[in-house]
Amino acid sequence: MPMIDMPLEQLKQYKGISPKPADYDEYWERALKELDATIPNPIIKESNFRIPNTKCYDLYFTGTRGGNIHAKLIKPAEIKEKAPALLHFHGYSGASEDWFQYIPFAHMGFVVVGMDVRGQGGKSEDKNPVSGNTLHGHIIRGLDDPDPDNLFFRQVFLDTAQAARVVMEMDDVDETRVGVYGGSQGGALTLACASLVPEIKLAAPVHPFLCDFRRVWEMDMAERAYEELKEYFRSCDPCHEREDEIFTKLGYIDICFRAEKVKAEVMLAGGLMDNVCPPSTWFAAYNRIKSKKSMLLYPDFSHEWLPQIMDKTALFMSQLLK
Repeated sequence: MPMIDMPLEQLKQYKGISPKPADYDEYWERALKELDATIPNPIIKESNFRIPNTKCYDLYFTGTRGGNIHAKLIKPAEIKEKAPALLHFHGYSGASEDWFQYIPFAHMGFVVVGMDVRGQGGKSEDKNPVSGNTLHGHIIRGLDDPDPDNLFFRQVFLDTAQAARVVMEMDDVDETRVGVYGGSQGGALTLACASLVPEIKLAAPVHPFLCDFRRVWEMDMAERAYEELKEYFRSCDPCHEREDEIFTKLGYIDICFRAEKVKAEVMLAGGLMDNVCPPSTWFAAYNRIKSKKSMLLYPDFSHEWLPQIMDKTALFMSQLLK
């Protein structure tokens, strides 16, 4: 089999090389306290998109640091008893799916929420000012700020938890039957959300982003989604005098360390020819998950749409249906 990364047997043992900050647990305890103090004030408005047998709404809520977060909310036309819920997170720089993409799940009986990541292609707004370089991407946003709490993806991870909390508080949702899914950045946020909201039952990430940053760097794969790492070093630390410091700070938002906190059952999928998020990086996260888990491998596929993945996700999530 062709390889761009480690042999499969090594991948199954690999847990990453990126450094974990010494105060990692305190950092996220502090973040969750901030989230607890952030009143979501959800607003639900009927959408202009209308289709038979389905109800579509625009959902807005408040995230940390003043974020105004938007999500698509899709419900079955009739909910006779509390329904299970699904949250979807999209890929880097994008937005939530078209309304139509969520409708099959609603017809299965799910309440569905597709969240727009703040400051990216959807309607969510990021209002948190940071110090330092913000060129070419969100991984490095807040990296030069003296306060690590201003890292951009810290706020986004908390947005996913806020979204889950809002959904679980809905009168027609069974808070004990909630699943999360998404690919690439959405795969990372799937694991982040599941790690921050232990009540989530099922998580289906696909080739998750934001894993094992130093491994990406050492493989010389800081391109495309990770290109901003290369640009950051070239612009802000050309002699790599702060390399250890930088990768340690990135550890606060490394999904490998969040994966250790996941309690949901996980079905992770990815292609072994992934040249955007190298397989070893998401194996490092998967191998740290302590809860029930399984992996779907696509040996000949890169960072692309994986055949039958939505069929498999739907079957996996159907466990939440009574």
